[in-house]
Amino acid sequence: MLLKFKPIAIVAALLLGGQVHAEEALRLAFVDPLSGPLASSGQLGLKHYQYAAAEINAAGGVLGGRMIEIVPFDNKANPQETSLVLRRLADEGFSFVSQGNSSAVAAAIIDAVEKNNSRNPDHKMMYMNYSAVDPALTNEKCSFWHFRFDTEVNMKTAAMTTFMATQKDLKKVYLINQDYSFGRAVGEASHKMLNEKRPDIEIVGEEYHPLAKVKDFSPYIAKIKASGAQAVMTGNFGADLTLLVKAARDAGLDVDWYTYYSSLLGTVTAMGDAGVDRVYELVEWHENIDNAELTEFAEGYKAEYQDDWRYMRVRTMLHMFANALNAAGTDDPEAVAKALDNASYDSPLGPVRMQSENHQIIMPQYVTLLSRDVEHDLEGTGIGRKTVASFQAEQVKLPTTCDMKRP
Repeated sequence: MLLKFKPIAIVAALLLGGQVHAEEALRLAFVDPLSGPLASSGQLGLKHYQYAAAEINAAGGVLGGRMIEIVPFDNKANPQETSLVLRRLADEGFSFVSQGNSSAVAAAIIDAVEKNNSRNPDHKMMYMNYSAVDPALTNEKCSFWHFRFDTEVNMKTAAMTTFMATQKDLKKVYLINQDYSFGRAVGEASHKMLNEKRPDIEIVGEEYHPLAKVKDFSPYIAKIKASGAQAVMTGNFGADLTLLVKAARDAGLDVDWYTYYSSLLGTVTAMGDAGVDRVYELVEWHENIDNAELTEFAEGYKAEYQDDWRYMRVRTMLHMFANALNAAGTDDPEAVAKALDNASYDSPLGPVRMQSENHQIIMPQYVTLLSRDVEHDLEGTGIGRKTVASFQAEQVKLPTTCDMKRP
């Protein structure tokens, strides 16, 4: 089901959101960093959730008129802090939790939800993941109670390396990633898939740096420059990507960039013209895709928040969540999880499916290139993204090792 709306109706729903009585609302806990070095990523996600929920609420809400209420909790992107937040959520009777920043945090949430549901069968919880993409989360660490609405690292890397393999002049690549589960997964998948698809491409250097702790990336940039790399492939996000590209620009590093998060806050501004025709990104949507419904939605968000819409998967996730609630006819998390299991969704960009075997979303993907030859830009720079390759949902599907235990 696609919800039809006008941006003015969403704004009205946002304004009325605070007047919804807690006992009437369908509460969704948003657990992400709202303070600390990754706060900008968490705050961006929160605004996306609020706007996407307001669209659903403007169309009548769920379960016959209940409004979705997004309730934020700051976990500082720390697994230990997250475990404390999950205990609080259980104590306060939350049934639905969502998160995206950090796969280590996602693993902690899966563990906490599994333990809660085992110990408290009458007060179960369900977890929706919008951005933590370590492959393990829907493979060896898969859980019936966890649903991922972003393509995982191996799927992303498979699509990106398929595109990279078509770049015949590309011979030397440098890998730089954050030193934790997600970054390691990006590095390992990049090595394996580039070697399979283009064994003539040389990995001329590889770095893993501390997550959200490096303030000066100039030593890393110096190594990349000295390596003779033609391109850098990175899964970095947040300040780790913004500071990396700023250091590259300041040093005059002349390379192409293959990324997954280069359109996030401040990164396009930091790159400026140095990124034009040089920065590739794999995404599920971008601002210059020709789709009137999603363009209107994104423009409404921009008018409300003076910022660019970036995570169309958040809208997809909340639409599928709303559909599952209505299909289940209840807010019981087990019933909703069963409705989401193998659920399909006719998105404006094509069919989307929640894979039953491991609860991994299967959706279309696009390789984009930063350009000035676009209608819609990012951050008022005059620079935006254009499609250079696309993959339908089933083209990015990969096998899974998940052995899911179902209730």
